[in-house]
Amino acid sequence: MEQAYETLRGWISESKNIVFFGGAGVSTESGIPDFRSVDGLYHQQYDYPPETILSRTFFDRNPKEFYRFYRAKMLCLDARPNKAHKKLAQWEQEGKLLSVVTQNIDGLHTAAGSKRVWELHGSVLRNHCMKCGKAYPVQAILEGEDVPRCSCGGIIKPDVVLYEESLDTQVLTGAVADIQAADLLIVGGTSLAVYPAAGLLDYYRGKHIVLINKSPTPYDSKASLVLTDAIGKVLGAL
Repeated sequence: MEQAYETLRGWISESKNIVFFGGAGVSTESGIPDFRSVDGLYHQQYDYPPETILSRTFFDRNPKEFYRFYRAKMLCLDARPNKAHKKLAQWEQEGKLLSVVTQNIDGLHTAAGSKRVWELHGSVLRNHCMKCGKAYPVQAILEGEDVPRCSCGGIIKPDVVLYEESLDTQVLTGAVADIQAADLLIVGGTSLAVYPAAGLLDYYRGKHIVLINKSPTPYDSKASLVLTDAIGKVLGAL
């Protein structure tokens, strides 16, 4: 394992355009659960699996139940950046990291100090009225009851990409451009099972891909280096 760390340190040292691609595993170390791990609690409180509740069809048909789940499970506003978030922000400040491409919607990369963050699935911190477009902070969702509404009467919707919705074109274009320009791609805390996000790795043209994840991924065979461990532990040791 120490040899793998030394190899990674060497690649990082010689790189000037690192791109980090991360998923839920980056934030679980900050106490934010991976909602796809359906446990008994979900079955006790909800009649539908998380993927169904977090779909656009469900949102449109049953917004009250959507927000009951969303407030309870998706708003983890007490979470704080961990060693992984902080190390990535440090690399950016040092001029080594080009950007972070994240599937997470918690805003922790920005909270840690990262400036160039491509949030593929949006952010719980941003919300807007579906009728007039007025922007609202997350407190409007958290403190509201049932379905939150704008002063104009429209429903306030989180700026997160629900199942059945497309990724933001501008965000997607920026993420692809940075991945193509990267001289080192570090992938961490993601099973690489969610598309189209996982497919962005195919745009990488650099020499080394490093995969850091607690469990195997479909891309392990394509990686130059695989570290089977927690992302915060690995980056925190570099």
